[in-house]
Amino acid sequence: MATRHDIRNVAIVAHVDHGKTTLVDAMLKQAGAFAAHAAESLDDRMMDSNDLEREKGITILAKNTAVKYHPKDGGDVITINIIDTPGHADFGGEVERGLSMVDAVVLLVDASEGPLPQTRFVLRKALQQRLPVILCINKTDRPDSRIDEVVNETYDLFLDLDADEDQIEFPIVYACARDGVASLTKPEDGTVPADSDSLEPFFSTILSHVPAPEYDEAAPLQAHVTNLDADNFLGRIALLRVEQGELRKGQTVTWIKRDGTMSNVRITELLMTEALTRKPAEKAGPGDICAVAGISDIMIGETLADPENPIPLPLITVDEPAISMTIGTNTSPLVGRGGTGKGADNKAAVKDRKVTARQVKDRLDRELIGNVSLRVLDTERPDAWEVQGRGELALAILVEQMRREGFELTIGKPQVVTKDVDGKVYEPVERMTIDVPEEHMGAVTQLMGVRKGRMDNMSNHGSGWVRMEFVVPSRGLIGFRTEFLTSTRGTGIAHSIHEGHEPWFGQLQTRNNGSLVADRAGAVTAFAMTNLQERGVLFVEPGTEVYEGMIVGENSRSDDMDVNITKEKKLTNMRSSSADTFEAIVPPRKLSLEQSLEFCRDDECVEVTPEAVRIRKVNLDARERARAASRAKHG
Repeated sequence: MATRHDIRNVAIVAHVDHGKTTLVDAMLKQAGAFAAHAAESLDDRMMDSNDLEREKGITILAKNTAVKYHPKDGGDVITINIIDTPGHADFGGEVERGLSMVDAVVLLVDASEGPLPQTRFVLRKALQQRLPVILCINKTDRPDSRIDEVVNETYDLFLDLDADEDQIEFPIVYACARDGVASLTKPEDGTVPADSDSLEPFFSTILSHVPAPEYDEAAPLQAHVTNLDADNFLGRIALLRVEQGELRKGQTVTWIKRDGTMSNVRITELLMTEALTRKPAEKAGPGDICAVAGISDIMIGETLADPENPIPLPLITVDEPAISMTIGTNTSPLVGRGGTGKGADNKAAVKDRKVTARQVKDRLDRELIGNVSLRVLDTERPDAWEVQGRGELALAILVEQMRREGFELTIGKPQVVTKDVDGKVYEPVERMTIDVPEEHMGAVTQLMGVRKGRMDNMSNHGSGWVRMEFVVPSRGLIGFRTEFLTSTRGTGIAHSIHEGHEPWFGQLQTRNNGSLVADRAGAVTAFAMTNLQERGVLFVEPGTEVYEGMIVGENSRSDDMDVNITKEKKLTNMRSSSADTFEAIVPPRKLSLEQSLEFCRDDECVEVTPEAVRIRKVNLDARERARAASRAKHG
């Protein structure tokens, strides 16, 4: 086997918010990827190119970049291809695709928080693929860092995941990615490594521990499609790794599809990544990560091969979806009428809105092309589809992207995707890791008990914080985070990952309070809000247009209450200086899209438009709802 010594392919994996994207930023700057004058004006988190990624501070899409590294001993320039993967298990499909492109992984772990659930998730994927691991302890300058303990916890995690001897013998790099400093010598807790002023030790560790791509010089062309992109001029772009042979611009290759059929296609454009841009190239060899244009219907997991001897590569497989929700067209009385539902300006914008079933279905089909962990199933209704994904966050991100594109949607309450095993119903379970101050331990245990959570492990670091691990049904975590933050007064940290399937846990009652439901259409008045605010927490403010069946607040009792929130104060002929009494209106609770989905009960859904997120009853008519409740009660 021949080896390419001028290239290294590595993925950076970690729990969400442990500093992957910041580390990639520092690598790009120090490897001279930008001119000196340009590097000064660069933003932080350059790899987070998506608006939602910047807003939420998380990586959603796996992205690749390449840096040209000049060894200090004056050797040949080496190209390091870096894949920045998401740290959230809900985007696990992106992680699996990213790992299929590389020969090793850098596992990034926070020097204070240590290995968390998503660290376990991404590491398990890397070990399954027999990839060597470099451990990078990041944020060593945190005042609460505990480097030795974190390294020991990481060793325990490797043993827990059945790593073999070779995988456990990993090198350790200590870094402060924000300052662009790395060292092979352990610094004192809470300090930046003192024996280095750059990432040079990190680069040299990558060169010495990441295997160079190996290939057979006599083997025919094989290239694996691992991701898709689009360009206004070139159309669909396929990102692929060349496993064997050579790929050239203008070359005719055999495209082996997912179903095994083959057809010959021509590579009209070949692009290679350099820093954050793709540049035209003439050829790509074994181990190169490149992009090609000219194949309009190519899909992830397919193979480009030699026409003389086409040999397919294995398809990329991803974990089963765990959460589903119904996505359909907007069916509320305010469909297509903007934020307030009145006014000529809002009606003029209707033509730009996407409100038809065909537009929604086309958009969901487009999402399936690049998102291998998503599934779309037909339902009994022609204007609604069941969308299945890894978790609540992944589905909420999809809905948020669609509303920003002008779609109006009705979203059903998230449900779990069950499996039938030997005639018994099995449901997905999650491993939830919770860090809380000691005084909130009882409240959290009670919260998890109601959700049928089973405590697996508990440890106290002696710093006033307790770490608890629970195994809990995925159903129980829908709507959990809001209550959790309230119970811990915003101090608790909770993360979970999919842990497989277990027999159905039985009935779960998570939301105790009912809803305040508008009983007529109109505009919300301050007078009505003043009278209703003692009944519960309101979600709307004066002037908001409501309709019958729309949920305007949370009741303080367990049952629903129909209310008139459009009631106006009647004027009388009697006037006096003290006739008007002024009462302060309690500011309404503004619910985000994720909070609205968590709040929903089974008979409720969320209306999503570019301007507003509203919660409503599935059946808007109060008499119909009463009749349905009566029928359900009496069988």
